[in-house]
Amino acid sequence: MDRTIDPTSPETTVDRSIAAERPLTRVQATPWLLVILLIAAVAWLGWRAFFYQVEGDPVGSAMLAFEKQNSLNVFSSRFEVVAESEDARGVLGIDLLKSRQATIIPADVSYRLDLASMDRDAFDWDASKETLSVVLPPLRISRPNLDEARARVFTEGNWVTANAQRDLSQNNSLQAERKAAVFAKNPEVLALARQAAKEAIRQNLAIPLQVAGYGDVKVNVRFEGERAPG
Repeated sequence: MDRTIDPTSPETTVDRSIAAERPLTRVQATPWLLVILLIAAVAWLGWRAFFYQVEGDPVGSAMLAFEKQNSLNVFSSRFEVVAESEDARGVLGIDLLKSRQATIIPADVSYRLDLASMDRDAFDWDASKETLSVVLPPLRISRPNLDEARARVFTEGNWVTANAQRDLSQNNSLQAERKAAVFAKNPEVLALARQAAKEAIRQNLAIPLQVAGYGDVKVNVRFEGERAPG
């Protein structure tokens, strides 16, 4: 038997009131939830701004700045090296075919820091002076890269055979690489590379520390074996 609902009955009126209150409750709860989330966000930002930087670890922040950089190229040098070789080919036991070759070859050498080898002992934080001291490992010098495509070659000899030409070129290339490696360790060039390394480390640390909230931090950088500033 079907039941006819009377819209004017007390039961129908109660059901409609309950149905109307449910969406109203959701609407009223949503603004309060947003307010709670906003208060939590403001509290977290306040903690970051006023407490985190005080209790933070500048050394940890510095190491974090190096974490994604296993090595850092800090300097490159391009120069020219001169190599000379002589060759003599005998005819009937007599050195008649003599030749000489001089080659001027551009060379590139890069200098880098091995950041992966640096641990906490390489850093020292002076909170009273807001100064971070960093001790760098020795620079690593790359193998010279000879730009033989741009080499200038000068050959002397009445008759330079193909074998002599090949030997002269090979000897000059080996000689040029050795000379470039020696030049790369020249004290003046090394001094420029070290200075460039120090400036690069200062820039790589000062900005991240400022972003982390430590203010205008002073960064002192030196290599192993060098005297500490002051």
